[in-house]
Amino acid sequence: MASEKDGCGENGWIKHSIMLFFIGFFIIAVGIIITVATTLLFGEGTSSFGGFILIGPIPIVFGAGPAATWLALFAIILGILSIILFLVFLRSES
Repeated sequence: MASEKDGCGENGWIKHSIMLFFIGFFIIAVGIIITVATTLLFGEGTSSFGGFILIGPIPIVFGAGPAATWLALFAIILGILSIILFLVFLRSES
């Protein structure tokens, strides 16, 4: 029988989910701080961004700036990789 110490108990997955949420939030905050700091320090240049949102089977790809095409392509590759990893881990649990 699994105990609460393993994190496999009734509230174990909630604690892990909250911890992962805060780790992700921290990583995003650090990235924003680094981006703002480099913009303030160096001031010149352009910025680009791209993203990939998967809502069910419908992918939404967006981007802006001179390198948006490459960033959107990179986002699509990361999205496909995350779907593959999800399916692999889902299959290994059952």
